[in-house]
Formats: sequence, C-alpha cells, structure tokens
Amino acid sequence: MPRTIGLYLYEDFQLLDACGPITSFEIGGRMGGDAYRLVLLSARGGPIRSSSGVSLETGAADDAPLIDTLIVVGGNGSREAMRDTANLAFLRQAASTVRRLCSVCSGAFLLAGAGVLDGRRATTHWRRAGLLARLFPAVKVEPDRIHIRDGHVWTSAGITAGIDLALALISDDLGEDLARRVAQDMVVYYRRLGGQSQFSALAELGGDSTQFAPLLDWIRAHLDQRLTVEVLAAQAAMSPRNFSRAFTREMGMSPARVVERLRLEVARDRVENSPAPIEEVAAALGFHDPERMRRAFLRAFGQPPQAMRRIARKG
Repeated sequence: MPRTIGLYLYEDFQLLDACGPITSFEIGGRMGGDAYRLVLLSARGGPIRSSSGVSLETGAADDAPLIDTLIVVGGNGSREAMRDTANLAFLRQAASTVRRLCSVCSGAFLLAGAGVLDGRRATTHWRRAGLLARLFPAVKVEPDRIHIRDGHVWTSAGITAGIDLALALISDDLGEDLARRVAQDMVVYYRRLGGQSQFSALAELGGDSTQFAPLLDWIRAHLDQRLTVEVLAAQAAMSPRNFSRAFTREMGMSPARVVERLRLEVARDRVENSPAPIEEVAAALGFHDPERMRRAFLRAFGQPPQAMRRIARKG
C-alpha cells in the first residue's frame, strides 16, 4: 500500500518548498513501485496562493486521509500562519498520529508555534534561525544544518534543502540506492548530508540589511589574521561582551562560527579550483595547520579537503 505524503500549505507559501519535495516523491514513488501517494492540505481546504501568485488546490486538513509523513512548507506567510490557531491545532494533533512530521525552511515556525519542537534540535533557513531561537527558546536551533532529524520530527533549511530532506526521507523508506537514482533523474547532487552546513548561503552573509556588513567585509579581507572576539569587537567599536551578544543575535551564530565559515568559503574554492597545496591553503587562510582545516571541512562538508579536491577534478 502506498505511503501517503502530505504537504501542508498556507497563504503566501514558497512554491519550491512544496514542488521540490512533490517532484522527489513523485519520481521516488514511481521508481519504488507506486510507493507514495501525494496530497496537498491546508487548514480549510481550497486554492492556496503562493508568494509567486501561483495557487495550488488543497484538501481540508480535518478531512485528510491517514498521513504517513506530513511536511509543512515554508514561505513569507509562515509568521502569519503561525498565529492561526487552526494550523497549530492540526499540527499538534498530527504530531501524535503521523510517522514523520517535517518542515522545510520557515515551516519550522509553525511546528515551533504548535509546541512540537520544544526540547528538540531543529534548523531552518540561516537568515531566520536567530529569530526562531528568540521566539522559541525551548527549541535547540542549529542554524547551519541542511536538515536535522530528532526522533520522528525532521526539519530542513531553505528552499532547495527541501529536496535534500525529501531524498533523505526516500532513502529512509526505500534505500539509498533508489534515492540516488531519484537524484540522478532530477539532476541534483546526491546528496548533501543533513549535518552539512548551509554553506553556499554564507557567501552572501551580511548583506546590506545587517549592521555588521562592513565588519564581515573586513573579516573576508583579513582571514589570514588571528580574528578573536576582542579583535572583531575593536573593529566594530564595541566592547567584547556587547559585540558578542549583538553579533550572535543578528547572525544567528557566534563570531567564531562565522569566521570559520567565511574561511571555509574561500578554502573550499581554493581546494577545488586551484593547484595550491592543502598546507598552503590552510596557512594562508588562518587555519595555521592542515589538520585544523581538515576537521573544519569534516564538520562543514562531511569530507576532508583532499577528497573534495579529488571529486572536483573528476567532475
């Protein structure tokens, strides 16, 4: 019997947060011998308008068939949807009946609003991670993960990470070989591990919207230096204590974590696209020794620099 995958929508949702998983499960279901049935749900049913203006027809949540896996999508409307008691009531009830309860991007705000994430590890889009942590201090927010599984609850980062989440769920159901074939059919990378950093987003960390944009530009220009909290605070003309608090609140992660991510951004490019020895890359970017950089690569990418260089040269 096919497993029923429910996508939960609300006004002003992000279309790709829904369509990425829908396509993944459609292909996976076909390859797996009619393994999945897809249903679109909302609190009251009817057409639900996405932020792009495209609407999808949904069934009312109260009339839903037995759901195996429920995925709450993200989008600009998530904050408003989080305040809708009908959404929260349904998600609280679903948490005790579905086999897996999931979110893509800011869909995590609805799960948090329903109390489902209290005491759990969770992630969301890195831009919204700080806000999620402030609004819901009982949630253990990890801002730089592609997706996280805590018990039967899965949360994922923004937009295309919904595809990574869907592939992980398919792998959990039907095996890694089939999930890899789904990724190949979709022409997407198989697969960014859940513990991998939301790394490509950090290339644009600190756009014009943040008060620390000039500091982040300065950090990028001085990655070879010893960038302690004291050094960064002095550059920002703040006390170390106030700087650390304000920076973490604004960025959703500590100064040390951001410095490491920015170093890794450049290091990955050099490892994959330059002939420079690994030792030279580590020294030039403030890692000081190759072993320290190797450990940072494993935390961020799940692979050491040498392996990533080999993969890049093969591709």
